[in-house]
Amino acid sequence: MSKKPALAAPSIDPLELHDLEDGDVARLEAHGMVDATRFTGGDISGDDLSGLSFNECELIGVTAHETQLRAARFVSTRIERMNAPVFTAARATVRDAEIRSSRMGSMELYDTDWQNVVVSGSKLGFVNLRAARMRDVRFTGCTIDELDLSGAQLSRVAFGECTVETLRLDGARLVNVDLRGLDMHVVAGIEGMRGATLSHEQTVLMAPLFAEHLGVRVDG
Repeated sequence: MSKKPALAAPSIDPLELHDLEDGDVARLEAHGMVDATRFTGGDISGDDLSGLSFNECELIGVTAHETQLRAARFVSTRIERMNAPVFTAARATVRDAEIRSSRMGSMELYDTDWQNVVVSGSKLGFVNLRAARMRDVRFTGCTIDELDLSGAQLSRVAFGECTVETLRLDGARLVNVDLRGLDMHVVAGIEGMRGATLSHEQTVLMAPLFAEHLGVRVDG
């Protein structure tokens, strides 16, 4: 009998930032490029910063409600304690990055690219990651109202001590995705769960959903 391959965990290098200069968020511009800069506080709510590139930066305690960050790039960048009731960054690139201790509500992140990313200790609302491509990503200690991964491609993605009210997986493609640390209350698109790893307890709790999907009648 062939042995099943081991679950591959996310391979994420630690983010190390050194010698950052202090910057002012009021000077950020659409399609600009910012390198080795730390932004502490400030409010960019409502600003159009489409196409802006951050490289080796920190954004700490920044408010970004309805900021337009379409096609922005967050590379080797740490976002910490961000407050964004509405966060719009469709088609953005997030690579070698961290999002920590942030409160972000409606997040438009469809068609984004994620690689080597950690999201930790954050409270998130509706997270739209439709058609996103995610590789080597870890969520830890997060509370999420709704996570929409419809049509997304996930490889080596893991959740630890996270809760999601609604998880949508319609048309998703999963490889080495660890859901054992994700408390899921509602799951839509159960066929998209193929390629994920569940705990025994999760499998038992989801048995009625699996039976319904397969057209199996459970009686007695």
